[in-house]
Amino acid sequence: MTWKKESRTRTTIRQYGWIFVFLVAFGGLWLPRLGLLLIPMMLGLAMMGFFRGKYWCGNYCPHGSLFDAIILPLARNSQRPDRLASRPVIWGAFAIFMVGLVSRLTPVISEWGTVGFWDRLGYVFVFNYLVVTLVGSILGLTINARSWCSICPMGTFQSITYRLGTVTGLNTKTDRKIRVINPDHCKRCGKCTRVCPMQLTPYDSGDDEDGFNDDRCIRCGLCAEQCPFGVLQLDDTDNRPDEYVDQAG
Repeated sequence: MTWKKESRTRTTIRQYGWIFVFLVAFGGLWLPRLGLLLIPMMLGLAMMGFFRGKYWCGNYCPHGSLFDAIILPLARNSQRPDRLASRPVIWGAFAIFMVGLVSRLTPVISEWGTVGFWDRLGYVFVFNYLVVTLVGSILGLTINARSWCSICPMGTFQSITYRLGTVTGLNTKTDRKIRVINPDHCKRCGKCTRVCPMQLTPYDSGDDEDGFNDDRCIRCGLCAEQCPFGVLQLDDTDNRPDEYVDQAG
């Protein structure tokens, strides 16, 4: 399989969001309170995950912008090892991240009200963000640009909140998924897979009226844009595929 380095920076956020990464991960070493910006961001991505899965990852994530705009042109863009996306590795990374975050936050929170509290709190998040930036960039350069996204703890957190949204039925009207709007037009050429940042197979959802349900999908829509036969579409879940059959013809 040949993986294409198709441009993924089609919006202003995805083109320049990486600036936020450098601002916090490196600027935060001198101005630690910049790390406090990550608190509302984490809450926001968790809420978006509840309603739209990993939509944040494919459309708003600053690290995603870094990987797509800066790392992708330099990356080897090779096949991601299956073990990197295995459940033990994903949940292991999540556990290590959460234990590390809590262990660093606990002594800082006990200093509430003291001079320098907000600087120390901000630095905890700056440190985590810097580690993610460095590890994610190394994986991106040596394997493929979005390798980190396979094990990102925040991505895993979004998967958790998304499942809660699905179980409660509260994301039925808000979720967006890739659909094969006319399976008969699909030639299974594999182009959607070759351009997919997560190296998934969207065409496999051809017989699933509920859409492409792989929880690794980041809803970036690149596969739909690059499909040469126009049979893929990033759509709201309450729109049935048969409403769009004519568009594919």
